[in-house]
Amino acid sequence: MRRNRRAKIVATVGPASGSPEMLEALFLAGVDTFRLNFSHGTHDDHAKVHAAIRALELKVGRPIGILQDLQGPKIRVGTISDGKIAVASGEHVRFVLSGSDGDRMSIPLPHPEIFDAVAPGDDLLIDDGRVRVRVTGLTADSIDAKIIIGGVISNRKGVNVPTAVLSLSPLTEKDRADLEFGLELGVDWVALSFVQKPGDVIEARGLIGNRAGIMTKVEKPAALEHIDDIVRLSDAVMVARGDLGVEIPHEDVPGRQKELIRSCRLIGKPVIVATQMLDSMVAAPTPTRAEASDVATAIYDGADAVMLSAESATGQYPCEAVAMMSRIIESTERHKMYHSIINASQPGEEETAPHAVAAAAADLAEAIDAAAIVAFTSSGTTAARIARKRPKVSILAVTPDQRVSRQLCLLWGAHSVLSKDVNTYEEMVDRATQRALSEDFAQQADSIVVVAGVPFGEAGTTNNLRVVQIS
Repeated sequence: MRRNRRAKIVATVGPASGSPEMLEALFLAGVDTFRLNFSHGTHDDHAKVHAAIRALELKVGRPIGILQDLQGPKIRVGTISDGKIAVASGEHVRFVLSGSDGDRMSIPLPHPEIFDAVAPGDDLLIDDGRVRVRVTGLTADSIDAKIIIGGVISNRKGVNVPTAVLSLSPLTEKDRADLEFGLELGVDWVALSFVQKPGDVIEARGLIGNRAGIMTKVEKPAALEHIDDIVRLSDAVMVARGDLGVEIPHEDVPGRQKELIRSCRLIGKPVIVATQMLDSMVAAPTPTRAEASDVATAIYDGADAVMLSAESATGQYPCEAVAMMSRIIESTERHKMYHSIINASQPGEEETAPHAVAAAAADLAEAIDAAAIVAFTSSGTTAARIARKRPKVSILAVTPDQRVSRQLCLLWGAHSVLSKDVNTYEEMVDRATQRALSEDFAQQADSIVVVAGVPFGEAGTTNNLRVVQIS
């Protein structure tokens, strides 16, 4: 079955959407990749959902991606006397590493990495920034601070430190256990939380290898300072606007979103825009106009995929949210301004033969009004090189690797199909023709553009371009 859009939809699975029946309904409504949020649920819960998605995949005969999202480190205040403390702007408080009574001059903060990293003048954001304090002094086991924005500090509320790089691995012991479990299940993507530097991605690569694609969640200001290296080390990127919007000014988030999408397009890495895209639909059957515009903006920016979180995980209208997102994408991509805006943000060409061949294929397909571009790809790279051009012509990505076919469910414009590898030019032409016809991309007398790498089956060798007229 074909989608009538190029950008993909990722939906988070939760209590509202974990049954086999609801997963099928969500897929039919438009979901391309399902997200398993390991901040919630048990291993048994996720295993049941994973099995249901794989059963659905067999039923519909289409690859479906599965994204495992790891929780990452959680920095929180400890237990406070009476459960909470009301603080006002201008007041002074003290955070302590241990031995706390839980009052305003001994607020427990059991995270030595914060005491090692902060300096006077740094801000701590509590409860997603609802309370902001500024460090005025510190010792080895205490931090004195002035309240900048008052509010309530209550038990176990999260703490963000936007101006410091914390000496923390993005993978906690829980994450490592969850990761091994997910890899054994056979997830297609692993999303890393709390990435601050390129070394964090390298650490994860050492554990994951090539068993799944690594998706870096950009949610820390420190990551933005090394973003080019982080993007190159990752297989995909998520613009995690929720946490990122806590740690950088709200007004900076839209610009950062555009920068990240452009960086990923430049080197052909899928990029997801996430968080609060249709948040009103958690409790209402329709979104706000601003939310619809937010989804459309991500599509105009050239994002590969947009994501639903609480809307599909715990909301009252999960199918309606997916269907609405799909309609917004379709309408945006049909708009007369869409291609001119996409082309205006076209990244420069990388000066390599594979990129040049892929770019030529996209341009040629548009010039001759081809029915499709058929990309033979063993690793997904050939399809990604074509997709970075955001062509008007559909991309039919043919791969012999089941994992790659599922990972391509995140790539803009790619309709992935699983097929045995080809070994000769004649076989390539026959297979491309058959797939274009069987997947309803072309009819008799149509032209298709076929892209492959020779030797066949060797990853990364995009070097062959051919025009075929179906007879």
